[in-house]
Amino acid sequence: MVRIELKNKALGMSGRALEVLIVEDEMLLAVELEHLIEEIGCHPLGCAMNSEEAVALAQQLHPDLALVDVHLSDGPTGVDVARKISQDCGGVALFMTANVKRLPEDFAGACGVIGKPYSEHGVKTALTYLAHCLREGYAPGSTPVGLTLAPAYAALWGLDQTLAQTA
Repeated sequence: MVRIELKNKALGMSGRALEVLIVEDEMLLAVELEHLIEEIGCHPLGCAMNSEEAVALAQQLHPDLALVDVHLSDGPTGVDVARKISQDCGGVALFMTANVKRLPEDFAGACGVIGKPYSEHGVKTALTYLAHCLREGYAPGSTPVGLTLAPAYAALWGLDQTLAQTA
C-alpha cells in the first residue's frame, strides 16, 4: 500500500496528463480505447496484444495506468500482466474484460475492473474518475456505474465505508 500512496502523491504534484498503456488483443477495441483516452485528456502510450509485449512496454514506458484485458493473443495471461505491472513496473492496472469471473479475489493488484461490453460514456466516466483518484489520492464520490474497484483501492481512496454500506 505504501508504494501506491507514493505514486498518488507523485501524480498529484506533476500536473501532467495521465499516461495510459492499452493491453488488448482486439485491434478495433484498442484503437477505440486510444481515442477515448485522448478525449478525456490523458495520453495513450501504446498498445500491447500479448503478455510479453505488455510487460516489456510497461517496463520501458512506466505507465500511470494500464487497461488490461484478461484474454490476450497468447491466452488468458492478462491477470499475470496486471500483477507484474502493479508489482514490478510501478503502474496501476485496470481490467477491461468480459472475463470478470477469472479475476482473483485480490484483483491481481489491479485497482478494479470494467466489464465488457461497455459503453463509450461508461469508459470515459470511469477513466475520468480513476484519473482523479490517481492524481488526488481520494475518490471524488461514489464509483461510477460499470466500474468495480478492488477492495484495497476502495479503502485507499476512502470508499471502504461506502462499500461496506452497499454490501
